[in-house]
Amino acid sequence: MAYAFVESEPAQAAPAARAEPRAQPHSDEKALLRFITCGSVDDGKSTLIGRMLYDARGIAEDQLAALDRDSKKFGTQNGALDFALLVDGLAAEREQGITIDVAYRYFRTEKRAFIVADTPGHEQYTRNMATGASTADLAILLIDARKGILAQTRRHAFIVSMLGVRDVALAINKMDLVDYSEARFNEIVAAFRDMARELNFRSIAPLPISALNGDNIATLSERTPWFQGEALLPLLENIETAGAQAREGPFRFPVQWVNRPDLDFRGFSGWVAAGAIAVGDQIASLPSGKTSRVARIVTQDGDLAAAVAGQSVTLTLTDEIDVSRGDVLVAVQQLPDVASLAHARLLWTAETDMHPGASYIVKLGARTANASVADIHHLIDIHTFEPAPARPLGLNEIALVTLRFDRPMIIGDYRDNRDLGGFILIDRITNETVAFGLIDRRAAQSDEAAPAPRRLRLPKSLATSFGPALFSGLCVGSGAILLGASPATGILLGLADALLRPFARGIYADHCLNRARRATAPGEEKLGDGGGI
Repeated sequence: MAYAFVESEPAQAAPAARAEPRAQPHSDEKALLRFITCGSVDDGKSTLIGRMLYDARGIAEDQLAALDRDSKKFGTQNGALDFALLVDGLAAEREQGITIDVAYRYFRTEKRAFIVADTPGHEQYTRNMATGASTADLAILLIDARKGILAQTRRHAFIVSMLGVRDVALAINKMDLVDYSEARFNEIVAAFRDMARELNFRSIAPLPISALNGDNIATLSERTPWFQGEALLPLLENIETAGAQAREGPFRFPVQWVNRPDLDFRGFSGWVAAGAIAVGDQIASLPSGKTSRVARIVTQDGDLAAAVAGQSVTLTLTDEIDVSRGDVLVAVQQLPDVASLAHARLLWTAETDMHPGASYIVKLGARTANASVADIHHLIDIHTFEPAPARPLGLNEIALVTLRFDRPMIIGDYRDNRDLGGFILIDRITNETVAFGLIDRRAAQSDEAAPAPRRLRLPKSLATSFGPALFSGLCVGSGAILLGASPATGILLGLADALLRPFARGIYADHCLNRARRATAPGEEKLGDGGGI
């Protein structure tokens, strides 16, 4: 969708008095690092985080005393400190010795501050793991040295790759249980690198660790003299994040709130999702297409001369143009795509299967709309990462789909901008989040180059589909014989009915679905931004 931009008439009112602009403060400390621990069940994720907090001196004395008491009551280490209890705080987690919900902890060292998300390993709670990965800059992927790569290891590796995490610390845990074997370590690392060739990780840093004993966590261990890399904490302190890449991109500012405390001030508050903005820069408001210039960049501590990706600010404009929550302020020279159709990768997180063509609520950034799954191109086989035949999604399944929005949406590829490329689908009836979605423009280009053939809708379960058809065929054949037909003719009529009925039902279902789309698309109820959430 193209826009013709027309400069608005300048507002006549004089700008409000403001403080002198100040430059953005600089610091020698590296940027905040958000990371997650992930992997299969009982690979030691919670224990690793607890050990890291302990070694980084991120545990207060009262917390350490509470940990000692809880370790004797709930621990699995025969009365010794059970570091997993620092993050497994739910009663059900302590009773079962597993992680269920995502637990976030903040800690810092002399060089850097961190926010770590401890995510569950059970397949049942994959949605919680995806929630933690959606804001992460790095993933610590744990593998039990005894078990090697499991199905959930592969699933978590694919999900963190899909969610834009480009750096992985591959922690081969429980090395103490395999006598710190270099051969076993190299075997697992080689298998993982072979598996991850198609996942587009920027870096993979393998480490042999024992989270329980602290080997290679804060310092290199004497038990692994053959390992020549960095210990885990120094690795996290020194790695470069994707923040610099976001600052180099085009300016994107989703408006989260229209700030109007009195008659003399009207600002637009939000998070600079990408790029940079300075006082006097020309911007456009999408989807309206109106343009203006930045008059002020306001923060609680005073005005700024410029703001960069990662900062939360309030912008005021020189012209009175219509900007609402959910609109996106962008650089005029570098406009994003505005579309009502988009290719996306979906991770289905609901217990109930997807209903193709059904209307869902989509939440993309600060904007809310109605959406339906127009087409399912293919699923992703989690064991091979190869395309699998298309069918409605079930729990924890991943697919490439085409979404149809009920209004133009400002979108971007998730790899370039998480705020304009990530969304969730919400069930209209239960208000449950049923899917995580990522806009994938590269998939759209490859799909246009080689369009997939449309397949007949075949039933998901032969038993549930052909069972009634066989019964119907038996009734048709018996009825024909009772009406005077020969047994051979009755049998042929029954078999024909049983074989053709499922395909006829599929074709009729497609016809009804397309008719319902045409009937509801023009007059479908429009939700206001934030409606239904």
